[in-house]
Amino acid sequence: MVDVSVNQLSDSAQNYLKIIYGLNEWSDEPVTASVIASKSGMKLSTVSGALTKLRQQGLLDHAPYGAVSLTDIGREYAVAMVRRHRLIETFLVQMLNYGWEQVHDEAEQLEHAVSDFMIERIDELLEYPTRDPHGDPIPTASGEVAIPQAIQLAHVKDGSRVVVERISDDDSDLLQYFLEQGITVGAQLQITAGDPFSDTLEIQADSTKEPLRLGIRATSSVWVSLQS
Repeated sequence: MVDVSVNQLSDSAQNYLKIIYGLNEWSDEPVTASVIASKSGMKLSTVSGALTKLRQQGLLDHAPYGAVSLTDIGREYAVAMVRRHRLIETFLVQMLNYGWEQVHDEAEQLEHAVSDFMIERIDELLEYPTRDPHGDPIPTASGEVAIPQAIQLAHVKDGSRVVVERISDDDSDLLQYFLEQGITVGAQLQITAGDPFSDTLEIQADSTKEPLRLGIRATSSVWVSLQS
């Protein structure tokens, strides 16, 4: 991990590094300025200017109109920010009884204000959790990240039995819906293909009696591991 605190970076720099890391974490698709703009809700011109500054600071590599990648030091800062965010989310759920659909925006605010000391105390209080409420891995204090072997539910074959490993927290309404349907991290699901050309899957969760039919938007938001 970096020898200096991420608090020495601006909030904007912290956000960009965390976004770039997050876009790379579960996808092999190239990260471009336009992808970052879509994820952050910022104008493309604003993002391009910010990326130029981060490149000048040695935090990322970015060829004009090309893909963005974190340098070694940029990745260390990004991992530190991801650690903050996910520990705060876990703290809010476990200790303050937040819903898992409520914590993302709250953590986005708090992660810039807390000290490194507070983050380590939170980690200790929670007994060093390895995953956040959505299944995302929490980096260790030394910067190690254990990514679970998982694929998007949308790519699971007919007849498969799977365990939910991670659910994207981009859409709070979808998270709430999943919770109501028994689709949470650790849930066991039986998968059946939907109608031909429908881009749907029929999902039977062990905790519910009725099967659920999900479209591509929902199945692309869930990562699962296959049961043998």
